[in-house]
Parts: sequence; structure tokens; C-alpha cells
Amino acid sequence: MQIPGNPLRSFDIGWVNPDRAEYYLADRSNAGIDIIDTKKNTFKQTIGGFVGVKLNGTGAVNNNISGPDGVTSHGRWLYGGDGDSTLKVIDLKTSTIKQSIPTGGTTRVDEMALTTDGKLLLAANNAEDPPFATLFKANGDASTSNVSIITRVTVDNAIIPKGFGLSLEQPAWEPKTARFYTSIPVIANNPAGCNYGQLAGAITCHGGLLVVDPTTLSKPTAVIGAFDPATNIGVVPLNACSPNGATVGPHENLLLGCTPQNNPSDTTTLVINAETKNYANIGNITGSDEVWFNQGDFRYYLGASRACGTSGTCPDPTHGFPGFASLGVVDGTSVLIEKIPQSSASHSVAADCKRNKIFVPQAAPASVVGSGGDTTTVGAGICGQATNGCVAVYIHEVDSEDSQDEQNNQDNVCQANNNQGNQGNQNN
Repeated sequence: MQIPGNPLRSFDIGWVNPDRAEYYLADRSNAGIDIIDTKKNTFKQTIGGFVGVKLNGTGAVNNNISGPDGVTSHGRWLYGGDGDSTLKVIDLKTSTIKQSIPTGGTTRVDEMALTTDGKLLLAANNAEDPPFATLFKANGDASTSNVSIITRVTVDNAIIPKGFGLSLEQPAWEPKTARFYTSIPVIANNPAGCNYGQLAGAITCHGGLLVVDPTTLSKPTAVIGAFDPATNIGVVPLNACSPNGATVGPHENLLLGCTPQNNPSDTTTLVINAETKNYANIGNITGSDEVWFNQGDFRYYLGASRACGTSGTCPDPTHGFPGFASLGVVDGTSVLIEKIPQSSASHSVAADCKRNKIFVPQAAPASVVGSGGDTTTVGAGICGQATNGCVAVYIHEVDSEDSQDEQNNQDNVCQANNNQGNQGNQNN
């Protein structure tokens, strides 16, 4: 599918509302959120009013101040993070921005997640130093917009030390434990004495998972410390994972999009249980930004922009690190099924669980847009004659009997997947 307007040089998170049959793409190239009809696979409109692409001194895209970034929705309400540190609230009934709420930072509002009822929203300012998240009272099913800030959430300085450019990334809401779970790419002392940036050389610290109970947050600010198993609140150190993306799968499992861009030694993907914190590492897939669990086919989909080598090696000897991007496909039992090559800037993925369609935006060629564009031939093969980039639509045709068996094993029904995010990372 083609997006009208400027070529796709820079985009961020995708999101699907299956009940509305709509896919939303944070399209920084056109300073708005694109809306695509997931039944007809047709472009509907772009809702503008965002800051768009901002460049740094070398002419490359500065993702920290570009927008839109994170995006999520509930019912008629669409929420988008912007590069000027505002949350924008869009009424899909009128296609207008109803509120623009400053979070008090100087960089983008990035990934975000809603509770199942749409009444609470957690959004991360990932590029602040120190980073912070904002808990909002959201609109739920209300007919008028009255979004407001409840609490600013930060992490204890002993865990995310200030001054080293560390980050908070993609939140996800897990309804059984009633907690937000947010990826932290790198934390101090995981393992003890590791390098989080205070020493010369490569990063050797792994990441963490911030667990937040929104019912405990009522004051203007909150500082979260080490994990407390008695309350299921705090930062959980992760095994061999420095994550960007996060999504909730079956049986209270969370799949985290680990990436060697944050820690070169973290070259697997992690699944961790929200209740027990037991975990398993998935081999042969890494480098993910946005990740998504599709209840319709019982599969995870990974926007693995830094997947190690569809050419077979990591780093790719011809193009250099990070090699080619892939759409990773992992089943509900945490086994890798396949990796499908994508354009070199592909890091965003969302699925329609009612139609089992998977949406993956592709950057325009670097020869057209310059820095940030596709440097491989893969995107051209997907998009065909178009040189503006495109949104690739994959379909997984599920046998009806198998699908019913899988549905009987699931704890969730097909609904808007609360896994938002961005970009999982500051460089996408």
C-alpha cells in the first residue's frame, strides 16, 4: 500500500484497532498519523498537526525531537506522542486533535500503553536524561476528551544513573496482574560491576523491566526502585536482554524485543512471565524494536530492524552492522518460525487479530530520501515500482479448526493489543 505525500523517510510505531478495522502509522515524513482500512487495504487519511521530521547538524533525522512517535487507541480516541514532548489526543469521529498536553520535557513523548478499559495511559519520554514516564487519566469510552496528568514516574538513580543517556522504552499493560511493564534497555549493576557507560568500551550491562501498579500512583511524582516480589512493583533485572519493545502474549507472558544495539552481547529475544518472572531466551532472532502479539493466530511478530544477517552472518560483511532487517515470526510457545527480510529501516509492526493481517512499513530508498532510507534492494522488491516506500501487508491464513484449538488455549480474546510502542529505541 502506498502512502500519499512525502516519501517514507522516517516513521515510528504502528497500531491496529481491529474493531474499527484501522491501522495507524506514526508517519514523521508527513507530520501526521496515517490511517489505513484493514478490511480493504486502502489508505483513508493522514491526521496532521505533529512536528514532523527534524534534522541534526549532519542532515540526519533527529528522532529525539521528531514526531509523531508512539501511538495507541481505544474506541474513538487515538493518542500520539510528539517530538515537542506533548501527548496529542485525537477524536477519530471528527479527525481532529482535541488536546495537546505537555509532559514537561524537551524531547519526544514516545511509546505508550493503555489499560484494557482505556482509562489510564502510560507514556515514556525515552530521550530525556534521566528518562521518565507519565501516567495519564485517559478518556476510556467518554464522548468528550478530558485527559490529564496523574504522576510523573522516574527510576531510582542507582538503577538508571543520570548523565549517561539511558532510556525507558515500550510499555505494555498486562490485565491479570494489573500492572504496566516497561522495557529498560540498560540498567546499572546487571551484572555487578558492568559498564552502563561510565567506563570506556562496549556496554556490558543488560536491561530491566519496570513494573508499575497505577493504583499506587496519586502524587505528582513517583520514584521506583528495585523489584519487590511482595508487591510486584519495581525494576526486574533481565537475563541477556537489553530490550526496546514489549508485548503481552498468552498466559501472562511478555515478549521483549532485545537488541545488540543496546548491549552487543544480547543477541536473543526474551519471554518472561509477568507473575512468576520465569523466563526463556529465544535463539536466532534479535534486534527488535516494536513487537506485537496477534491473538488471531497465536503468534508474536517482531520488527527486527537489527536482526543479525538475513545474509547468514552478523554483522553483515557487505553492508556492515546491523545487517538487514527482518519481520520475525514466533509462535505462542516461544519458538521462532521464520524471519522475512525487510527494508533496512524496518522496525515497526502491528497486526489485525480479526483478519490476521500484519502491517510492516518500508522506508523509501536512500537514493530518494538520503539518510534514513533503505540501503538494500529488499524494500524495492516489496514495494515494486514505487520509490516512496510503502506499507507491506502480510496475511496468515489460519485453518479454522486449528485456529479454534489455539483460541481455546488462549487467555485473551481478540482485541486491540496493548503493546505500544515506538519505537523501541532512540535510533529508529
